[in-house]
Parts: sequence; C-alpha cells; structure tokens
Amino acid sequence: MPMFDLQTFVIPDNTRMEERTIVVDGGALIGGYSVIEYGIIAREITTGEHVKICGEVSARSDIYIDRWSDIAGAVHANGDAYLGEFVKIHGKLIIDGDLDIGDHVSIKDGFEAKGWIRIRNPIPVIIFLYLYLSELLRLGKDEEVEKALEELFGDESDELDIETMIVPAKSRITLSAIEVARPVHIGNNCRLQGNIRAESLSMGSDTILFGSIRAKDVTIQKNSIIHGNIDARAHVRIGRGSHILGDIHARTINIHRSVTVDGSMDATRGIVIEETAEEAEELKDKAKESKAGMKKSRKKKRVRLSRRREQFSRLQKKRFGHRTVHERYIRRRGKRHD
Repeated sequence: MPMFDLQTFVIPDNTRMEERTIVVDGGALIGGYSVIEYGIIAREITTGEHVKICGEVSARSDIYIDRWSDIAGAVHANGDAYLGEFVKIHGKLIIDGDLDIGDHVSIKDGFEAKGWIRIRNPIPVIIFLYLYLSELLRLGKDEEVEKALEELFGDESDELDIETMIVPAKSRITLSAIEVARPVHIGNNCRLQGNIRAESLSMGSDTILFGSIRAKDVTIQKNSIIHGNIDARAHVRIGRGSHILGDIHARTINIHRSVTVDGSMDATRGIVIEETAEEAEELKDKAKESKAGMKKSRKKKRVRLSRRREQFSRLQKKRFGHRTVHERYIRRRGKRHD
C-alpha cells in the first residue's frame, strides 16, 4: 500500500466532493491553519490548530479537534471525541462515546454524550513530553527514552496510509478552488470540483475533475476526465482513454493516442504520442489484416469483372451468332468501301 508524508495533499480513492460536503471512505487529517468551505464525512477526523471548517463534521469513529478551531455546523462522532481549548462549534455536538473537552469551548446548540464527559485544564503537550522524558531519564530508562523519541520523531511517524485524506497545513479548499503549496495526489474513482493550484499533481484512473489544473508537473492516469484547462510549467503526461475538455499548455506533453482533447495543445519542447508495445503490435496486425483484405477485395473485383466480360461475350454471340459486335462492324465498313 503506498504511503505519503504529511507534506503531500492526498485525496484517497472514491472521495466525492458533493454540493457542500466532502465524503471520504477512510480518515481525514487536516493540518493547522487550513480553511475548508465544505463539511466533512469520514471514518475518523483529526484537525490541527486554527482550522476552519464551513460545514458539518461527521465521523464514523473518533474525532479530534485541536484548539482554536472553528466549526460552522454540527459535529457528530460515532466514537469518542476530543475538543481542544477555545474550540468553537456553531451547531450541536453529538457524541456516541466519551467526550474529552478543554477549557473555553463554545458549543452554540448544546451537546449530547452517551459516555463519560471529562472537562480538563491540560498542560501544553510539549511540557508534558519534557516532564515524561525527564522522569524516564531520572529512573535510568535510557532505552525507553530512545524508543519514545523514535516513535515520536522517527521517519515513519509522519507517514499515513493512502486511505486517509491528508490536508497539509495552511491549505485552502473553497467552493471554487483547491489551493496548496505542496504536491497533490488524487486517487482512483474520485469526483472533485474546483480549480487545483499545487506544486505538482498526480491523478489516478477513472477520476472526474470539474475544474482546471495549474502545477509544475501533471500526471493523469487512464480514463479520467478534466472539465478545464491544464497549465503546467514543465511536463504533462496523460494516460489512455482520458478526456480533456480544454487546452493543454506545458513544456513537454506525453499523451496516449486514445486521449481526446477538445481544445488546443501547446508544448514548447514537443508533443509525444504514446502507445504501449502491445498496442503497437496490435496496430501492425490490423495493418496487415487491412492490407490482406484489400488484396482479397481487388482479387474478387477482378474475378467479378472477368465473369461479366464472359457473360457479355456469350450474350453477343447469342444475339448475333458467332460474330461479335466488333467483327460485324468491321465487315460492314469493308462492304461500304467496295
């Protein structure tokens, strides 16, 4: 299963951007200071600090909303919930599990929690980690300290499964655009809307985007549809069966021969029409079959023409005897001269 770090904007397979809601099969991880003008439905949802979501938030499992975040609609979790300090919810909070809530949390329409409710005044996380590690060092547990540091700051700690939607910090998802200063990876069978502005973009198969793309490099897999232009500063590659309802501008373009482009293509360093080895062999076989078919057709035509001549000759002999029309003409001319 592919893995991505937290610096890549990831839209997993089967994600749908509906009228005012983003629906994700897996989880959703939203970096701090991001703005999302949609509601979110996902398996579990985690937001960083100062995140603004302009819609309802619904998690099929747990939900974690960090401090100073602002949710414009209701919040519902089928599991447990954590709300950091100074979180604002402009709707109702419904929790089927336990609720862990910080100080100065504002919930406009009240809340329901079926499990335990804990209101806390926590110390900052960095201070807690410092005290925890200091106590381990005091007890001489150096190996446990190294293990804890590895788990917290190791190379794999910033990687998540492709089933999770990852929104890097300071990203913007508005009703008209997806703006992120990071690479974007879009999975298969997605339905998205908005003009994408990113560092680079890779898109899976059978995905539909109602918007344009602007990035340095753009890669689109098979059978995808783009309802807009593609503007790349470097390279564009488009897989077979895709349809671009707009123009393509790039330094170089590699495009499968089966791709449909409704607009124009402009590449300062050239356009390459691609095909696989199997497809090239298939074209050769079709060319041979077509050539053989043409030869066979010409042969049949010659046979039909020969048969018609024979039939015409027999008809002449039947009407005028053994002499043909040409022989009778020559004979008449000879009599006139005499």
